[in-house]
Amino acid sequence: MTNLEALLDPTGVTAGENDGTLSPRPVTLKGLTVGLLDNTKPNSTLLLDEIAADLRRDYGIGEVKHYVKDYFGTPIKDELFQQIVSEVDIVITAVGDCGSCSAATVADGILFERAGIPAVSITSDSFAMSGQAMADVQGFPGFQFVMVEHPVASLDVEHIRGRADQAVPEALRILGVTEVA
Repeated sequence: MTNLEALLDPTGVTAGENDGTLSPRPVTLKGLTVGLLDNTKPNSTLLLDEIAADLRRDYGIGEVKHYVKDYFGTPIKDELFQQIVSEVDIVITAVGDCGSCSAATVADGILFERAGIPAVSITSDSFAMSGQAMADVQGFPGFQFVMVEHPVASLDVEHIRGRADQAVPEALRILGVTEVA
């Protein structure tokens, strides 16, 4: 008689994690608490702050909460994830500007979507394939993320402002926002 051994899925996807359904979209950002998840890559904080400033000015977001991952190349740890889910209405995570950090940024966005929190993941366009590969591996091939022009890490403040200007319209589209404050 042949003995069958269980196989370990090296992608980390387990049963029930193939849900490709987006969380409910907000239509308006007015008064919503926005979580900014910084993955520690250079200029992530600045990019996220510039985006939040635009959303506050033009879309009336409420409180902004800043969070920092301990490592850019892996998905968010559960303790921080649970904290964010309990404190915010939407999440913006950045920045993927290398292969592993792009994949992890997209994985983080998918985790939030599956927890019912609308999320926007931001990568640079040079690493779109890494982000898309992670979405595919996570069973969410239709997951959309923002791609800004590469590079991000080496830019000055003026150029980061330009990347934020690129990101905001796409983030609003992904979130389903149709109302200006």
